[in-house]
Amino acid sequence: MCNLYSLTKGQDAIRGWFDGINDQAGNLPPMPGIYPDYPAPVVRHGDGGPVLEMMRWGMPSPAFALKGKKTDRGVTNIRNIASPHWRRWLVREHRCVVPFTAFSEPLNRPGERSRPIWFALGEDRPLAFFAGVWTQWTSVRKLKDGETTDNLYGFLTTEPNAEVGAVHPKAMPVILTTPDEVHTWLSAETADLPALQRPLPDGALQVIDPED
Repeated sequence: MCNLYSLTKGQDAIRGWFDGINDQAGNLPPMPGIYPDYPAPVVRHGDGGPVLEMMRWGMPSPAFALKGKKTDRGVTNIRNIASPHWRRWLVREHRCVVPFTAFSEPLNRPGERSRPIWFALGEDRPLAFFAGVWTQWTSVRKLKDGETTDNLYGFLTTEPNAEVGAVHPKAMPVILTTPDEVHTWLSAETADLPALQRPLPDGALQVIDPED
């Protein structure tokens, strides 16, 4: 699962992908490490066009996963879009895209400590987007905070391409690399979404140094 990513491009880069975007994200600093339950920028549908705003990473968990638990830390990665739990958020109003410049997958080898391997579209870490969904939800994320109402997001995963599969053979995020792909994800008919839940072609990503 991708539970760590970064965004090091500024708001101008994000705004440049959208016509007439309503920027409600405030002043965004570079975000070299975005973890589950962190606030991060997301682009969603708004009444007058696309909206850039901060949301909390982690969609509501299915009921079966919450049995015996007092908190819901959320689901960051979504694979089974045929599930009734996720289908309600696949409509256009609840689709979003999540800007990023790099993401990591855990490398787990016998006898070694797990460590993150970072991937990007190039050494210069060009901007791209995860295909995601969002909702407003009331739940207890942390006991000390009690019940809160938050805008939450998560993004879809699919089978990995060659680069990610060499590290994490189970999944990779669904990644959108052009404005046309972003527009298609945000505007497509719900019935067409399974065809968009696909990996990047082999060779599209490269392993990068997290210190770069």
